[in-house]
Amino acid sequence: MRGNVVDLAVAVVIGAAFTNIVNAVVKGVINPLVGAFGTQDLDGYSSCLKGPCEGAGDAATGVRILWGSVLGATLQFVITAAVVYFLMVLPMAKYLARVEARRKAKEGTREVVEITELEVLKEIRDTLVAQRGTGQDPK
Repeated sequence: MRGNVVDLAVAVVIGAAFTNIVNAVVKGVINPLVGAFGTQDLDGYSSCLKGPCEGAGDAATGVRILWGSVLGATLQFVITAAVVYFLMVLPMAKYLARVEARRKAKEGTREVVEITELEVLKEIRDTLVAQRGTGQDPK
């Protein structure tokens, strides 16, 4: 149980540190790519639900849907999830599968050896019993 708590704590710390990297990628790479088609800041994308929509920030009038902020947060989440999955979860799953396969292979080998030894001992026993019954010399 303690190992799981430690793993969870490490994951939270790494996730928190990784957030800064993702934010930098979105602001430094994704936003300029989006800026090639419009404004460089995703927060600037919005739709006016009830007009007149004028101004920005606290001085804005009307009802706006800030779908650019949602898009930016979604991109950050997708990038974070993809990196965590492909760099942490997938390699760990493959590693655990290999360890399990090795363990099963060792158990399978051990069973074959035990069965083989048991068969040999049975044959020796049967041969000795047969020799005693016929009165032959065991040499």
